[in-house]
Amino acid sequence: MSKPTPISGFPEWTTAQRMIEQFVLDRIRATFELYGFAPLETRSVEPLDQLLRKGDTAKEVYLLRRLQADTDGPAGDDALGLHFDLTVPFARYVLENAGKLQFPFRRYQIQKVWRGERPQEGRYREFLQADIDIVDRDTLPAHYEAEMPLVIGDALRSLPIPPVRIQVNNRKICEGFYRGIGLTDAEAALRAVDKLDKIGPAGVTELLASTAGASEAQAKAVLSLAEISAPDASFADAVRGLGVSDPLLDEGVAELTAVVETAAAHAPGLCVADLRVARGLDYYTGTVYETQMIGYERFGSICSGGRYDNLASSGNVRFPGVGISIGVTRLLGLLFGAEALSVSRSVPTCVLVAVTAEEDRAASDAVAAALRSRGVPTEVSPSAAKFGKQIRYAERRGIPYVWFPGADGDEVKDIRSGEQVPASAGEWTPPRADLKPLVGPAGTGA
Repeated sequence: MSKPTPISGFPEWTTAQRMIEQFVLDRIRATFELYGFAPLETRSVEPLDQLLRKGDTAKEVYLLRRLQADTDGPAGDDALGLHFDLTVPFARYVLENAGKLQFPFRRYQIQKVWRGERPQEGRYREFLQADIDIVDRDTLPAHYEAEMPLVIGDALRSLPIPPVRIQVNNRKICEGFYRGIGLTDAEAALRAVDKLDKIGPAGVTELLASTAGASEAQAKAVLSLAEISAPDASFADAVRGLGVSDPLLDEGVAELTAVVETAAAHAPGLCVADLRVARGLDYYTGTVYETQMIGYERFGSICSGGRYDNLASSGNVRFPGVGISIGVTRLLGLLFGAEALSVSRSVPTCVLVAVTAEEDRAASDAVAAALRSRGVPTEVSPSAAKFGKQIRYAERRGIPYVWFPGADGDEVKDIRSGEQVPASAGEWTPPRADLKPLVGPAGTGA
């Protein structure tokens, strides 16, 4: 077998990085549950026509087929793709299970997704997302849109990462404004504005003309709206100052004002109204969110989402919702690349129980079992080598304590300080800081 080579865009973390990831997931999960979100997991595949139904995603979807599949390609029920986000499969799940759900339905979902985009720093083809959504039957009150940033703010503040800023906008502001200046293809205009950071104002102007039929004056007005940004409700005055009037525009301004003011009361500085935020997917209809990590703004959003009204609908029955997703792999990939996170040791083991002789291994196993029963992560030495060699094994593994069983009583040694004291496996407890690996910013001693 030839030497394997990595596949770009499919990250495989080291054990230490994986421990950091698990810590992050535990904190995120705990926050989601504090807000009453229940766990859910959906299948990894969806019918291809469903995946392609919303947004410009055709180039991103990975097709799933059997090795011996028909050469003409899959069709009908056999046309399956890996999901590229968790919102589309969640909407399908709601439709299929609506009769069993209690509304408003609050769920969180932490799963991998797949996108066929070009891998680069912070962007992958296989990655983990952590989503929350709230859906209701027929109508969804706008106050849920104001709740989303609170949950995400608390979740991200619980992590040892740089501060974040959630940029919020409302599609109704954009669509009402576009309608007010005479643009009829709001979706094309939104997709053009969504590329503002990538292609700049001149590029967006050209795109607005070619895809949305915008005149030079209309494109200028669109860009003027996109330039508005404020950390408080003063954005509303700037919008009104552009002199455009439309009922949908007024509705969007009122909703976004509530989001910004609610966030400011909960955590000042968490949210900023930024009217260039558009989100490229077509199914968003109200508030949209993008989140930047301070110091990593050039990499774009690490958490995004929005309000959707028509994604989950069947006939006359609708299930409007609002959701937001943390790109866990994206977030961690950026911080790992900057060596900005550390863990105090690369194994969960707190204690290595030494083995005096192979015929006495059962005694060491009994000590380990007693420690584990009290929640102390413990392993037994792989061999009955000289104690010095067993200690060096613990050092290489980053295990802080070595336990020495003895006929006249056991002793435990902190191999960092060299302190060795008598101990009983039924009573001894390590300091809290040593019980489990500590995760923190690099350089903090975690």
